[in-house]
Amino acid sequence: MLIDSHCHLDFPDLANNIDKILQNMEENNVTHALCVSVNLEDFPKVLMLAEKHLNLFASVGVHPDYENIAEPQTEKLAILAQHPKIIAIGETGLDYSRLKGNLEWQRDRFRNHIRAARQCNKPLIIHTREASADTLKIMEEEGANQVGGVMHCFTESWEIAQKAMKMNFYISFSGIVTFKNAGELKETAKKVPLERMLIETDSPYLAPVPYRGKTNQPAFVRHVAKEIATLRGVDIDKIAESTTYNFFNLFKDAKKISGQL
Repeated sequence: MLIDSHCHLDFPDLANNIDKILQNMEENNVTHALCVSVNLEDFPKVLMLAEKHLNLFASVGVHPDYENIAEPQTEKLAILAQHPKIIAIGETGLDYSRLKGNLEWQRDRFRNHIRAARQCNKPLIIHTREASADTLKIMEEEGANQVGGVMHCFTESWEIAQKAMKMNFYISFSGIVTFKNAGELKETAKKVPLERMLIETDSPYLAPVPYRGKTNQPAFVRHVAKEIATLRGVDIDKIAESTTYNFFNLFKDAKKISGQL
């Protein structure tokens, strides 16, 4: 079986067709998916999906791209995370590609999320873009290794992957790994130990080949697994088995809910 470790099923392109999305998952042996929060305003929609469907889980957090909003405080995040279907804090992190200027508020927000994760003892979902040095620095300073987590939609270098893994983080590959121009990422996908790997869609974005340019969905995570299997010269079942085990090993609350103990 396969698991999509990061998607946004509450976004309109997917939420409006949720029954079909779930059916497609079943047909492609994608048994579970983690619906990831990007802001607190829409968090209730994320939680509702997880509450309604046994095979969906949720996170709570605020994406670094959301500026000029009320900052999510550590205590509030930790309280919201007490819900049994909330299995992670995030997505959180740093993004220097879209926003410029003084981004200290991003770094403060990231710190709040790490502190919340430590307080409620749940893993982190980390987004980083053009900010890997500061991301790793804050992770180290705030003790992110104590809870671990996942570097989602990974596009950084092998060196960054190694540093993250040393801090108890998994490396998650999205549909980008199937793109022809993703040569460096493909090499990284060959090197990351199977016991530290997750797969995801980040849907509705970044649909893998052969669906590139179309609306992504959790069922397409199969193509991510297939590409990694091809790169590593193994059967897709090996990638599916490893990444499924890793998902439940990292997100222990999901393991309890799903009876995977």
